[in-house]
Amino acid sequence: MTFHIGAKPGDIAETVLLPGDPYRARWAAQKYLENPVLVNEVRGMLGFTGTYKGNRVTIHGSGMGMPSLSIYANELIKDYGAQTLIRIGSAGAMQENVKVRDVVLAQAASTAGSPSRLILREMNYAPVADFGLLSAAHRVALAREVPVHVGGIYSSDVFYDERPDLNKELTRHGTLCVEMEAAELYTLAARYGRRALAILTISDHLITGEALPADQRETSFGAMVEIALEAAFA
Repeated sequence: MTFHIGAKPGDIAETVLLPGDPYRARWAAQKYLENPVLVNEVRGMLGFTGTYKGNRVTIHGSGMGMPSLSIYANELIKDYGAQTLIRIGSAGAMQENVKVRDVVLAQAASTAGSPSRLILREMNYAPVADFGLLSAAHRVALAREVPVHVGGIYSSDVFYDERPDLNKELTRHGTLCVEMEAAELYTLAARYGRRALAILTISDHLITGEALPADQRETSFGAMVEIALEAAFA
């Protein structure tokens, strides 16, 4: 048990999927895992452990933003021995060819600021995905004919962005989409020698203004969860 996770020793699997929304964690666990068991509900952040094709998996909420994810990822790694951490979340497209409902595999994650900036100081550290997970996820997506894009993303530390000039330059430099957690996850994975990947479903588009209605988001996110589970054990 830690400050933020009430699971007992052994309750958390070595493979952990991290949706931001705790209710999405419950939905994914009930839909994709066999015999899911609630292992955490401290502060309403739900975590479930079950099996997928005989492999133990935990699906645990991470909250919104890099500070929240950093808390859960640190505790999952240091206190519960998580080895593979895959973020499954939504993102806003920043390129015309990236469409709503498409899946993005984040090869690298740029950020203007994260909790790890305090450690890295003047360095512009480049956090990247685990290549084995990335390549496995890409193979799974192609085999399932899921529209998929691989490349750099932007992990923002704010949701209500007041920097349209920054978004414009990121788009100009080929950034596929924006979300709020992956850069810190990749940095922590590098620090502790773990595997990490962010698999993102495009829920809205910064250029066209298109967005998925709330009632369609869960049903549109199934492909992302399936890719994550298959890639974890490829």
